[in-house]
Amino acid sequence: MSLELVCPAGNLPALKAAVDNGADCVYFGFRNNTNARAFSGLNFDAETAKQGISYATERGRKVLLALNTFPQTAEWHTWRQAIDDAAELGVSALILADVSLMRYASRTYPNLRLHLSVQGSATNYEAINFYHEHFGIQRAVLPRVLSLAQVENVVKNTPVEIELFGFGGLCVMVEGRCILSSYATGESPNTAGVCSPAKAVRWQQTSAGLESRLNGILLDRYSSDENAGYPTLCKGRFEVEDETYYALEEPTSLNTLELIPEMLRMGISAIKIEGRQRSPVYVEQVTRVWRAAIDAAKKDAAHYVATPDWMAQLGKVSEGQQHTLGAYYRPWK
Repeated sequence: MSLELVCPAGNLPALKAAVDNGADCVYFGFRNNTNARAFSGLNFDAETAKQGISYATERGRKVLLALNTFPQTAEWHTWRQAIDDAAELGVSALILADVSLMRYASRTYPNLRLHLSVQGSATNYEAINFYHEHFGIQRAVLPRVLSLAQVENVVKNTPVEIELFGFGGLCVMVEGRCILSSYATGESPNTAGVCSPAKAVRWQQTSAGLESRLNGILLDRYSSDENAGYPTLCKGRFEVEDETYYALEEPTSLNTLELIPEMLRMGISAIKIEGRQRSPVYVEQVTRVWRAAIDAAKKDAAHYVATPDWMAQLGKVSEGQQHTLGAYYRPWK
């Protein structure tokens, strides 16, 4: 019964934590803007990538490389070189969003497994089947905007493996289509590799509280008893008709632990944990819980229950200390 656990690795300690605590696959990015978590101090250079791949493969785990941003013409060689480097390193699969990269990878390395990134914004089986037919995509990661009924419809109508986000930061936008950051900073996360570039982020303590700004735009103001999260436009508090609140999205984490039996029934191939920008401790805690939960559901799906202890452990590392089923169980279609 297939349901792989795919866990994030923002650095080598996080990769080892994922492997040691039961991840079937780990995914990572190179230390440049070829991936969508291009934060300073994050990701892998050639040497740490080699060490990480060896560590995982020696223990029978798969290693996936995220090349999920969109190259511009003048810099296309950087992304092409990343594919060459990944093939030489021996990654298990590439996670791609851009069709030019898919074409290059499929023609140059026909035996290299390709996954369609969530940044590819494929929300229906026609799109996924197109990538499969033309580029040999073997797995697709669905955006976090579909209901379970819509997900099941995709699974029934494609030969491509389907991977769902199971836990972590919740994006209300259709990934790959968000332009909020580029509107505010002039840099798109689809090319620069990060929603809120660190150089555009400013924190300032004021008489009204701690303020966070993105390129001068006030996103939030925190009182002394509030936890301040990393500022992104979609999770800012804004004044709308004389009321200030989280107008687009509240800081909360997706947590689908209770849906594992349903995902098994539908034939989902993998559960993805978000969080390459999070700490190795986060990776360790979340991987351990999800490993135990998936194993329990595979053993006896009919009597599976997401235990209070599991939920409490995940609650401690959730954004805003709260979690949701997101669009998977929305009441509208």
